[in-house]
Amino acid sequence: MKKFILFTIIFLTTSFLHAQNEKNISAQSFYKKEIDKLSSSAKIQKAFEIIQELEPTSMKELIELTQIPAPPFQEQKRAEYFKKMLEEAGIDSIWIDQAGNVLALRKGKGNGKTVLIDAHLDTVFPLETDVTVKIKGDTLFAPGIGDDTRALSMMLTVLKAMNKASISTESDILFAATVGEEGLGDLRGIKNIFKTGALKINTHIAIDGGDINRIVTNGLGSIRYKITFNGPGGHSWGAFGLANPHHAMGKAIDYFSTAASDYVSSGPKTTFNVGRIGGGTSVNSIPFETWIEVDLRSLSPEKLIGIEKILLDQTSRALNDYNAGVKTGVKLSLNFEKIGERPSGVQREDLPLIQRAAAVIEFFNGKAFAGTGSTNSNTPISLGVPSITIGRGGKGANAHSLNEWWINEKGAEAIKFGLLMLVSEAGLAK
Repeated sequence: MKKFILFTIIFLTTSFLHAQNEKNISAQSFYKKEIDKLSSSAKIQKAFEIIQELEPTSMKELIELTQIPAPPFQEQKRAEYFKKMLEEAGIDSIWIDQAGNVLALRKGKGNGKTVLIDAHLDTVFPLETDVTVKIKGDTLFAPGIGDDTRALSMMLTVLKAMNKASISTESDILFAATVGEEGLGDLRGIKNIFKTGALKINTHIAIDGGDINRIVTNGLGSIRYKITFNGPGGHSWGAFGLANPHHAMGKAIDYFSTAASDYVSSGPKTTFNVGRIGGGTSVNSIPFETWIEVDLRSLSPEKLIGIEKILLDQTSRALNDYNAGVKTGVKLSLNFEKIGERPSGVQREDLPLIQRAAAVIEFFNGKAFAGTGSTNSNTPISLGVPSITIGRGGKGANAHSLNEWWINEKGAEAIKFGLLMLVSEAGLAK
């Protein structure tokens, strides 16, 4: 009973904190009429029927993909398998780029625009993790079953339904299965797509959420550092007096936390966190190194740059102050390693892409909530390219944990939502 109460408190607290970052938006009448007209077309209705018929196949493919391990930087096996699936579904051209992304181009009628839709290949779990899908009643249990493997199977079914219903679009559509969205992958897949410049992307849709009523419209930027103090090390008694990296790091954390707390007390919300700390060999040894990993976040690019400067300045100050008191042996050295950087950005609610998303949500009798997140949308938003992240539907929980689960509750509706969203943005060709 205590465990249940604790889980409920955590769940409600998390939901409350998440809701604070959301805002209800309503679609303008123009876009409501556009979606109503599009949804009534014979081809879209046919595609909806096909999605329903493909439900057993979609579930089968979800299980197959989930059982292929895909940690960041080790997505190759899953990428090759998904590439084969896309080829079998039917695509005009397909390739794997230098970053490891699977890119599949479905040509439009030639209005010169390209809509990018993506789901990420990687999960947070190490290669040796057991990713076997276990089915209990209507529930699928497996690490990565929802985040983000369901989005891959959803995207594949959207492509199949478009092909089987003979849907042509005005714009080209680039289907992408991207690498490196999670953790230290640092959005390397989506960054590569926009960095190369070989493909002109006009709008972007990522599938990487839960409830289809919720869309990410703003990118929460982050900067991450690994900071290391190095010294000679030695015996706690015999070498006493030598510089101690742990002691210097304690000073650095105190200096940084004090200055950063004052900095984030006003202006756009900005956060900081010392998430990991390590070093040392034994309780009776002066450590030869101490390291910390720090996460900085803000919606404001300026605030993010500001708190980064505080981190670097205060840590360097701590090093100088500590070394000034070292009387024996060599002084400490300091190393900064930037291990992650996700750009930030905010978009207007009246952007056509956001308005269409709200109209599609309302078409499915939902209520649209726009919010902030750290997803593949960060990169295009920071570059001024309209982008949203939409949900994969169904019902699930425990993402990023070994007991992640997902239920196919109205799962077909989420796929229909994705198809209607994509075609509305790409334009249904006559």
